[in-house]
Amino acid sequence: MIVSHEAIVVGAGPAGLATSRELTRAGVDHCVLERGDQVGHTWAHLYDSLVLHTGKHLSALPGLAFPSATPLFPPRRDFLDYLHRYAGTFRLPIETSADVTRIERRDDRWIVRLRAGTTLEARTLVVATGIVANPHVPEIADRDRFTGRVVHSGSYRRPEGMTGRRVLVVGAGNSAGEISVELAQNGAEVTLAVQSGAIVVPRELLGIPTQYLSVLLSPLPRTFVQRVTTIVGGLRGPRVLPLPPPTSCPKVPLIGLALADALRAGTIGLRGGLTAFTADGVRFSDGSEQPFDDVILATGYRAAVGFLDGLIRVDLCGFGRRRDRIVSVDQHKLYFVGHNYDTRGGLYNISIDARRAAREITRALRDTARTSTETRPAPSER
Repeated sequence: MIVSHEAIVVGAGPAGLATSRELTRAGVDHCVLERGDQVGHTWAHLYDSLVLHTGKHLSALPGLAFPSATPLFPPRRDFLDYLHRYAGTFRLPIETSADVTRIERRDDRWIVRLRAGTTLEARTLVVATGIVANPHVPEIADRDRFTGRVVHSGSYRRPEGMTGRRVLVVGAGNSAGEISVELAQNGAEVTLAVQSGAIVVPRELLGIPTQYLSVLLSPLPRTFVQRVTTIVGGLRGPRVLPLPPPTSCPKVPLIGLALADALRAGTIGLRGGLTAFTADGVRFSDGSEQPFDDVILATGYRAAVGFLDGLIRVDLCGFGRRRDRIVSVDQHKLYFVGHNYDTRGGLYNISIDARRAAREITRALRDTARTSTETRPAPSER
């Protein structure tokens, strides 16, 4: 048996929930498929101390503000509670434990197969899986020689048990910065390995989230915004991290100054990129070696689009190729929400893209219905 809908949304994180709310408002019959056992499954399993870098006023999803008691920068637990409240407030049609294993294109319909054996179909498909569901683990030579522990930052939860241990954190993003500082504050001997560099900006200026400044500047040319971001990042004094090379891929600054302060104070060590593991540690790009007990790969994430393999092409940054922010250039009636990242914040962009996707889907379904009516034979012709 095949279950049919007008639209299927894959993922019940912020992107999927926002899209579902907009589709519900538009009267589009749809379902939301979540691989985990709850909405926001990925957020439920990120590290305990995670706090949003973006202010709550520009991080709320369409139609529902954060409670007034929520801190300006919501902690992970508050944000997860918000996602559950969001789903309940709008009575969104979410199916949990619905792990998508394969997606096919059959004529003008999308066929979605679940691990449980269920098959669904729809005229339109929204990929709202974002990136956090797909950790990027780089290939590093001789990993099997290392006798310590290697984990991705997506598996890190809390610093308990790390006191006195020699920990190498690899990466220069926000997860790397926050985890490094937390471990150092809890007695670990922390070294940060940075291969390319990072732009470090304060989380707020004069009590105002830096993100709000980014939104005000967003209509201006990208190169100008990048220059302003770089200048802001240098306000606290000499840089302790090199600037990253220019790239066409989304590059969110390292937000907050705790890591930079720890590097200046020497409570966290700084090294360059690593080239290989050794039996008791790693070898760095300068040829030197250093022993470690644990290595945490804070090496980021990639767009979770593996189930579309063979159906779409990806750009140089690993995202599905698209136009108008959300529309696939490879497949008709395929949309991406949660795949635009810049200094305005991923959640701010999700609100924009969810509304746009709902408008596009509503228009596409209306055009399909009109075409079907126009091509249907008149009663006298039957």
